Amino acid sequence: MDMLLFQLEKNGDKPLYDQLYSGLKDAIISKKITVGEKLPSKRKLADFLNISQTTIEIAYAQLLAEGYIMSKSRVGYFVEEIDDLPYIQQEVTAIPSEQPKKKSYVIDFNPGSIDIDAFPFQTWRKYARDLFDNTSKELLLTGAPQGELALRTEIAHYLYQSRGVVCNPEQIVIGSGTEQLLPMILRLFKEDACFALENPGYPTVHRMFSQYKRKVFPIPVDDEGIVIHELEKTSADVVYITPSHQFPTGAVLSATRRAQALNWAAGSPSRYIIEDDYDSEFRYTGKPIPALQALDRNDKVIYMSTFTKSLMPSLRVAYFVLPPKLLSTYNDVFNYYSSTVPRFDQHIVANFMRDGHFSKHLNRMRKIYRKKHDQLTSILENYFPQIQMAGEQAGMHVLLTVEHTLSEKQLQQLANDAGIGIYPLSDYRLDRQTNQQAQFLLGFGGIPVQQIESTIEKLMTCWHIKKQPTSNSQ
Repeated sequence: MDMLLFQLEKNGDKPLYDQLYSGLKDAIISKKITVGEKLPSKRKLADFLNISQTTIEIAYAQLLAEGYIMSKSRVGYFVEEIDDLPYIQQEVTAIPSEQPKKKSYVIDFNPGSIDIDAFPFQTWRKYARDLFDNTSKELLLTGAPQGELALRTEIAHYLYQSRGVVCNPEQIVIGSGTEQLLPMILRLFKEDACFALENPGYPTVHRMFSQYKRKVFPIPVDDEGIVIHELEKTSADVVYITPSHQFPTGAVLSATRRAQALNWAAGSPSRYIIEDDYDSEFRYTGKPIPALQALDRNDKVIYMSTFTKSLMPSLRVAYFVLPPKLLSTYNDVFNYYSSTVPRFDQHIVANFMRDGHFSKHLNRMRKIYRKKHDQLTSILENYFPQIQMAGEQAGMHVLLTVEHTLSEKQLQQLANDAGIGIYPLSDYRLDRQTNQQAQFLLGFGGIPVQQIESTIEKLMTCWHIKKQPTSNSQ
């Protein structure tokens, strides 16, 4: 055969053996090398191309494994006859994605953003490095179905100390995010069970209920949280709520409403509450409020939380705590389940918590977010009464109400045109009704504290809202 059929790029990104394999395969497919033709010996081809015989051997071995060539002992390699080739590689035509590209902004008030500059990389790296060692080789195997016992134990201790949640590790199930765990919870109830959701609320949660064809009752929210009297008017069996810091309004469920919710759940054996405690670590006024589960005396609350806000969204570690009454149902339904979170990641988090670094990190982040929160609210006060705030007691976003002649959508468009990401409350309404007032979620977690003042000024400038003059007392 002619050994000048192709060229090798010795300084290219693709390995030489892969280039040689691809060149020979393409030549065989296109019939440039005929069936039965003998390939050059490894030594001759290596000398001709000025590469190692090992490179030739690897390329020939791959062609042999895929059936493009055959080997005759002590004779050499020959092109095999192939009747039906699986495919001939052609240039792939890009298919445009139907999913819209995520918008990028110069300033982004996304309520899901966190402060990425304060993460303890050095400490985290140490725990990761210590785990990836021969002494941890058992972590290469499948672990406990509900998640690693070490992590579930640390979570149980943390929940008791910080949220008043009483549970044991056997009640905890670890999974890769709310998007995976919530559908698991739905399967613990009969197919004709009805659910209630806060309105406004998480659009993703509503979509999950819809995808699983579950009947949903939207329940209104006011400044005391979900309106339990409206819940009582429905035939719902299970209600999903965010009592510590309602998303997206920021309302904290009042003590009266908490008692009403627990009494509602206790009113029927089929009723339960799903408590999503998504950012309870960050509270800026008063004492920490115990979780609803901590007040429950009838085992009616399924507690959910995640490390998204406290550590990082990309970690994809979340968990739920099942009441003892639902454990047997869970074990029957999910007897095949295997935790979707890598065991190494689980042990990094467990060791990080065990040695007190999680508590230290949370204390540090509370100070950082409190400083941002205080800076944000102080600046926004300069724009009262045209700008009003709500939900500022906790969490990493506040709810703005804007008194303006323009509509919510028009104000959003003005902000977007100025390179500012702002998120209307109407986007979170389950009934998709437009707000009569213009209201927006203003996330501050991902904005550096020294930039908060300038970002607010830019937002107000594009909305043509001016600071109110301060009155000087005589």
